[in-house]
Amino acid sequence: MRLSQLVGTGAIVARLASAQRDEAIIELVDALVSSGAAPARLRDDLVRSVLERERRGSTGFGRGVAVPHVKHHGVQTMAAAVGLSERGVDFNALDKQPVYSVFLLLSPEDRPEDHLHAMEVIFKNLSKETFRRFLRQARTAEEVRTLLDEADNQLITG
Repeated sequence: MRLSQLVGTGAIVARLASAQRDEAIIELVDALVSSGAAPARLRDDLVRSVLERERRGSTGFGRGVAVPHVKHHGVQTMAAAVGLSERGVDFNALDKQPVYSVFLLLSPEDRPEDHLHAMEVIFKNLSKETFRRFLRQARTAEEVRTLLDEADNQLITG
């Protein structure tokens, strides 16, 4: 599984408008809907599901990143959106620091193994300091897309 396959065209928000977690999640779900990766009829339910997941425990894992995720019965294809924030989003992260890079993952409810594999791919890359730094420096969707391709081709180390 490759990051560039998970994050479809139109599912990159290079400049999140909101500095608040809930609004940032809405922006990313809307990006998935507008890109065709998630059905428009599920938009409100997807937002509600992701926010409910956040209330059970923050997916702001520290180091400036968050990976909100949900398995949903109405989702047919696994898809992720990427959102970047220059000023930071208050995600109630474990390290109490703002989040600058958000990967939001939607997965079919009946494919938990695929969900875990996608999370592994995302975390493998987010654990690399160089990847996080380049992601934070990206200013356009094209720059993020190039970074995802480079990560898939293992051109980014440490």
